[in-house]
Amino acid sequence: MQEIINALYIIASPIGNLGDLTERAKFIISEVDVIVCEDTRVTSKLLNHIGCKKKLISCNAHNESNKSKYLIELLKGGNSIGYLSDAGTPGISDPGNLLVEQVVEAGFEVIPIPGPSSITTILSICGFNLSKGFYFEGFLPRKDGKLKKLIQTIIVDLKVPLIAFESPYRIKKSLSKIAEFSPTLKCCLGRELTKLHEEIIRGNISEVAAKKITEKGEFVIVLSA
Repeated sequence: MQEIINALYIIASPIGNLGDLTERAKFIISEVDVIVCEDTRVTSKLLNHIGCKKKLISCNAHNESNKSKYLIELLKGGNSIGYLSDAGTPGISDPGNLLVEQVVEAGFEVIPIPGPSSITTILSICGFNLSKGFYFEGFLPRKDGKLKKLIQTIIVDLKVPLIAFESPYRIKKSLSKIAEFSPTLKCCLGRELTKLHEEIIRGNISEVAAKKITEKGEFVIVLSA
């Protein structure tokens, strides 16, 4: 394994199945001086799983700006820092971007430790043509007009698949609205990816919208012409 240096390590954590944590990530977590995370309760479960006991520092969307200054002082003191969000890769619709920006500006190295991501997980099994790339939206727009414009701009005009997250509270409404706008779009819907109750639902958007869907957990959706 690589030598741990005075730097910030951005560590991808499992999106559900704890067995997906890479050996490199385990090593970095075990060896860095400080572990920083989005939610200490979530990350403590991961550390317990790999038998690692360390004090955790919380750095989330609410305190990232102020906490980044404190963490830079730790780096100036010669410490190595590992950062994990609750699930997946930090900075992808999760905290971490501001921390990285400020650490880089302070002159310290930021090292990626890649691993699980719900985006690449669903894209790898959707079966859609990704040769021209794809567009990641984050969470789908709440307003009908913006949702319709997004579909037109990305899937119809740019001709690339659209991938986005959606909450369990809005998934049925969003699917129905998309089916209303573009009933023939191809859809691949993932719920609770890599977890015990993982579901993959495929079909055109009208078929998927008509299915009985468990409105619990985390959803990621891919749409294509």
